[in-house]
Amino acid sequence: MSATGKLQPEPYETARAFCITSAFWMVVATFMGLLGATELIAPDIVRIGWLHFGRIRPVHVNLVLFGFVTPGLLGAVFYFVPRLLRTELYSERLGLVTAGFWNIALVAAVSTLLAGATQGREYAEMIWPVDLLVVMVFILVFINLIMTVARRREPLLYVSVWYACAAIALTGATYVLGNVVWVPDTGSLVGIPDAILLWFYGHNIFGLLLTPLSLGVAYYVIPKACRNPLYSHTLSLVGFWSLFVVYTHIGTHHLLQVPVPTWLKVISIVDSIGMVIPVMVVLINLWYTAQGRLGEIHADVGAKFVFTGTIMYFFASIQGSMMALPQVQRVTHFNNWVVGHAHIGVLAFSGMIALGGLYFVLPRIAGRPLHSRLLADLQYWLVLLGSAGFAVVLTIVGLIQGQAWLNGETVYRVLPSLYPYYVLRASLGAILFSSAVIGFYNVFRTLYGQRGAAA
Repeated sequence: MSATGKLQPEPYETARAFCITSAFWMVVATFMGLLGATELIAPDIVRIGWLHFGRIRPVHVNLVLFGFVTPGLLGAVFYFVPRLLRTELYSERLGLVTAGFWNIALVAAVSTLLAGATQGREYAEMIWPVDLLVVMVFILVFINLIMTVARRREPLLYVSVWYACAAIALTGATYVLGNVVWVPDTGSLVGIPDAILLWFYGHNIFGLLLTPLSLGVAYYVIPKACRNPLYSHTLSLVGFWSLFVVYTHIGTHHLLQVPVPTWLKVISIVDSIGMVIPVMVVLINLWYTAQGRLGEIHADVGAKFVFTGTIMYFFASIQGSMMALPQVQRVTHFNNWVVGHAHIGVLAFSGMIALGGLYFVLPRIAGRPLHSRLLADLQYWLVLLGSAGFAVVLTIVGLIQGQAWLNGETVYRVLPSLYPYYVLRASLGAILFSSAVIGFYNVFRTLYGQRGAAA
């Protein structure tokens, strides 16, 4: 309570709100993924029109992106930005309002997509009113962060602050462009220009939102957990600027088979290969920081999640660079190989780091230990098993599909050979859903359980 008698939010209330938001929507997102995977092996299992695969899939994708991973990363961001700047968050009240509107936007997205109201564009399915809500919450987040930066007592801006502010500012702008919000009726342009704009946005949701937020969390957690200074501040800035210079141009590598201008295809391929520069700069910096300190990483479950996420970042990025080559795309495009790659990038890399950041800050914002370290470790192994399993299974399925179609085989003759892998895929989905339920219980009890019980 303030001196005027008015109730004031406690410190880190915004971080708490985004942590519980992430944990809750991870349950919903993984359930939708499990239901969609089940319908691939038993299409008639659900006879409710608004739960068929064509509606469940965009709900699953958008909830993973905006319901689970992004709020989890923001939960850590709203904790470490004030600490790195040696000041309080500009407004915890604004942060709580933002978290509230964020959840309203998610509920609106789920409701409209299940009702069949969609723009029908990948990663940009949400209709115009929901788009406006999403843009509004990004603006509110940015105002809170940039005003905190303006009021800082620390003159040096650590790289994690750079990543967090840039991710929110650039994503707000690219979301407006990619969802064509100036055309409310359709949310799209016409023909090839629309495809180019869509994939500029679609790939940058990962490259300008999830990746910088994830790297910002990793740059904070790993040195703190290792009790070791960052290996190189200079390398951290090289990685920051090279990411934003190179990544923004690579979305067109999704359109190599369509009549997009050749010069744009060449730029996307070259920059896709060039992504090895920011990726390896970041990983060398983080891994050298942790050199000889893996015991400290293993001792902190949050740091263990984060460090594993950096390893997955290596695999996702190397695979992504390879997939941009036209000869490789002849086999890998338009099949489950791409779905497997997305699971490595979003779940195994960004999702792992989101969970790691969440578990790292939870004891600090709750003022007590985790409710259960055992449950957190169990969730770690379940997520690792599920994400690695998805990568292997969907890569195999993609190669079967790609080689069959390349050799002129018809689709229906390929489907029986995929069925066992789809069963395994659904089983892995059940593992991930179980991990989400365990995680939500652990997070909820840590934040809202009886104080002192865990100690």
